Amino acid sequence: MELDEMKQAWQALDRRLAEQAALYRAIHRGQGMDRLRRGLRPLAWGQYVQIAFGVAAMLWGVSFWTTHLDVLHHVLCGAAVQAFGIVMVAFAGRLLFLLREIDHAAPVLENQRRLAALRAWRVRVEAPVFAVLGAVVWVPAALMLVQYGFDRWGDDYWNHAPWLTGHFVFSGLVSLALVLLAYALIRRAGRRRWLEDNFAGGAVRKAEAMLEEIARFERG
Repeated sequence: MELDEMKQAWQALDRRLAEQAALYRAIHRGQGMDRLRRGLRPLAWGQYVQIAFGVAAMLWGVSFWTTHLDVLHHVLCGAAVQAFGIVMVAFAGRLLFLLREIDHAAPVLENQRRLAALRAWRVRVEAPVFAVLGAVVWVPAALMLVQYGFDRWGDDYWNHAPWLTGHFVFSGLVSLALVLLAYALIRRAGRRRWLEDNFAGGAVRKAEAMLEEIARFERG
């Protein structure tokens, strides 16, 4: 075999090896992105459940304050629960939008950037807001439930237990203080990363690991 024929044979072999390597990378990437898609589904389903609860809270709040328009503190309680429902729906919609931004045909680095934006939203906005609201939103909800009992007699709980509002509000403030104290203690103990990972959620952590695995494979 002449030298030129040998060079052509080696070049053809190199091309076939390169094509096989590219095909293998494409298959590996496709499998990894399929796992990523499946891993993020529970997070998306959770947002639809949150939307359902948010809509229920909105309707409950509206139905309460619209039937108690003559009493200011009842209107405020209903409006507070309605506002909480709106926040639930809005935050779920925002997270679904961020999930849809993850394009399985986009470069891995771009998807990592988009997933980092999703993590930042959950850690810096969603988790703190729900931690604070969750500590206090039960107060107007509890007062609404108490008032339903007095509605049967066409009465207002304020006429019989005016201290009840102050008691619940104080309890809500204690709940909020405990949440803030727990956050401060966790940060002081050096467990901030652990806390942020829990805020982000298992689905996000697994997605980050999958993208990093794909990126390492493509680099190496």
